Amino acid sequence: MYCYPLTRLYLLQVALVPALIVLLRGSDLEFLLCVCDSYHWCKTENSFLHAASQDVHSPSENYLMSIWHNRLYVYSAAALLFGVWLSLKMALKNVNAALWVRKAEQKNNSSSDRDAEVHVSGVKIFYGSQTGTAKGFANELSEEVNTLGIPAEVIDMKDYDPDDQLADECVSKSVCVFLVATYTDGQPTENAEWFCKWLEEASTDFRYGKTYLKGLRYAVFGLGNSVYVGHYNTVGKNVDKWLWMLSGKRIMTRGEGDCNVVKSRNGSVQADFQAWKVKFVNRLQALARGEKKSCNGNCKTGGSCKNKKKEKQEEEERAAAQNNSSEVMTETAILSTAEPNFYVMMVVNSSRLKVLFLPQAKGEVQGDGQMVKLSKLNGVKRVEDEEERREMITPALREALTKQGYKLIGSHSGVKLCRWTKSMLRGRGGCYKHTFYGIESHRCMETTPSLACANKCVFCWRHHTNPVGTEWRWKMDPAEKILQDAVEKHQSMIRQFRGVPGVKPERYEEGLSVKHCALSLVGEPIMYPEINAFIRLLHFYRISSFLVTNAQFPQEIRSLVPVTQLYVSVDASTKDSLKKIDRPLFKDFWPRFLDSLRALGEKRQRTVYRLTLVKAWNVEEMQAYSELIALGQPDFIEVKGVTYCGESSASSLTMANVPWHQEVVAFVQQLADMLPQYEIACEHEHSNCLLIAHTKFKVDGEWWTWIDYERFQELAKAHEESGGQQSFSALDYVAKTPSWALFGAQEQGFDPTDTRFQRRNKTKDISGC
Repeated sequence: MYCYPLTRLYLLQVALVPALIVLLRGSDLEFLLCVCDSYHWCKTENSFLHAASQDVHSPSENYLMSIWHNRLYVYSAAALLFGVWLSLKMALKNVNAALWVRKAEQKNNSSSDRDAEVHVSGVKIFYGSQTGTAKGFANELSEEVNTLGIPAEVIDMKDYDPDDQLADECVSKSVCVFLVATYTDGQPTENAEWFCKWLEEASTDFRYGKTYLKGLRYAVFGLGNSVYVGHYNTVGKNVDKWLWMLSGKRIMTRGEGDCNVVKSRNGSVQADFQAWKVKFVNRLQALARGEKKSCNGNCKTGGSCKNKKKEKQEEEERAAAQNNSSEVMTETAILSTAEPNFYVMMVVNSSRLKVLFLPQAKGEVQGDGQMVKLSKLNGVKRVEDEEERREMITPALREALTKQGYKLIGSHSGVKLCRWTKSMLRGRGGCYKHTFYGIESHRCMETTPSLACANKCVFCWRHHTNPVGTEWRWKMDPAEKILQDAVEKHQSMIRQFRGVPGVKPERYEEGLSVKHCALSLVGEPIMYPEINAFIRLLHFYRISSFLVTNAQFPQEIRSLVPVTQLYVSVDASTKDSLKKIDRPLFKDFWPRFLDSLRALGEKRQRTVYRLTLVKAWNVEEMQAYSELIALGQPDFIEVKGVTYCGESSASSLTMANVPWHQEVVAFVQQLADMLPQYEIACEHEHSNCLLIAHTKFKVDGEWWTWIDYERFQELAKAHEESGGQQSFSALDYVAKTPSWALFGAQEQGFDPTDTRFQRRNKTKDISGC
């Protein structure tokens, strides 16, 4: 019973004393040790008094008693161990804190290093250009990239060796941009031929391997024209594909610029590039910050994606919108009426019923601001909003044509002062039409109701600045407006010669009154849907009409009303040479060409073949030319040496392709010998042009190639008033050709009433009809 409380007291002391030692500091601890020593002395004295009783305790009790008597040492050892443990714990805590701070500093340093890391070292912009458009885009993009603080370099593809240099772009952290145009037949431009050829071969050559360009970051923007359906933007697509096949990394979707303003997403190739450039710059900035490309919704894992969900939601909204619109969709019905020249169109929708009386003769009519066209499906009318159509002349085209001296009219027409008009105002001679047909050059207006063309001829005077197309898909201006503005602008240009030295006053006054209209300025005038209305207006104002077509629209030729003189350009006599020279847009250009010649042969009024000789291109096809002449049986054949229009990136034509006048004469003589019903009639040496005429215009040994314009206007008026019943032929309005205009005359086609002016050391003006 004695040792239990003793043991409990001992345990309590063992537990409390070390804690007190730790908590007490300095003098407090010394005081405690003194107390413990006094207590120990007292206990020692008492131990002698109880020595006798100790002998009677058991060994375990003796052990505990010894510990009790030496408890001060036990307390000291426990306190020491506790202090060591606490010190180690605090030291470890401080070490961990230091490590955490060091790690945080290292993390901050690494993040700052990462921020300082260069993700885009520069941008290299490669261009393949024929007319300079892609090159201009490259320079524009370079300036934009430089404003971001990123170096940019513009590289002509012909000056870059991909075999030696392209692989280096994979490790240089640069971004490569390819601005490539598609040229004739889907081929690359001349300066990009070698680059594209190498890239195509490398993409399929096992020696390079599929990962040859791994690490190359690139973007592609192609320039093309969707009118060329078979090879629209072919080069851009191929370059994108070949780079991808060599493991190049596409940083953004390929861009496509369309020169066809009708189908261009943004209205023109310039606007398409601007839209793509904005996306590229944003993507480039993201790359420079080290950001990865965002998900485009095409997840290979097949998992859900926000973009996919968004697209699905948009599809559902579109479907709902279509369902709603189908409920109020307009239905159209055609009913016959008692009046043969009209039909009734009932427009039915959810809110009203309208009955429109529309003229049946016109191919398209206007109703409430909408265009109604005849559909091929069961004679039902299709309604198309005219406002959705785009203008033919884009701002860039307007600027280019204006610089060339064109006075643009509306959205698709133009007028320009011919150099022969200026020449005849000064009494310096007229054009070859004055020599061959008796027109007054100073009273001739050169215009067109359609700047668009279906060909891209190598000798085009306009350097292919005009738009191209195979059908009318643009907004249309009325014929009355076009003619009114054309005459006003022509007169305005004539007035600029008032008081100019050398201008004859009587011819100046005559020049203000337009008497002839040459529809040969640029483009394909027969494409204009209201060309017949335009010609009727010309004849109404007693203006003669000289219309030139490129032999690609046979049906339009057949439906054409009588014109004073109808031309067809016959620039080559075989399929291959025509494709090479005219570069037509139609795939079936050769059947269209032949059918156009047949359609010309069906006309009763004056018809002309217009041959343009290009040396080393089409002067060797004599027999083929004679066969084409037999097909169309034209009244006249104009043979003219090609006019060199200066250096153009759009054409490989040089001065070496321009034949001398003696060479043109030799060609014409040889051709005339192969045509039994044709002879050489006239010559205009100044224009390097000769006229072969059908012998029916040679009466009693005298040529009657000139035109009685007043007589023609009377015949045309009678034809219109009779509803086309009263017809007339080319022989009904002929006039005698003067001797000075005949082939072999000393004047060589120059009017002796004028004074010939020879330019010296001056750039020749190549404009004219």
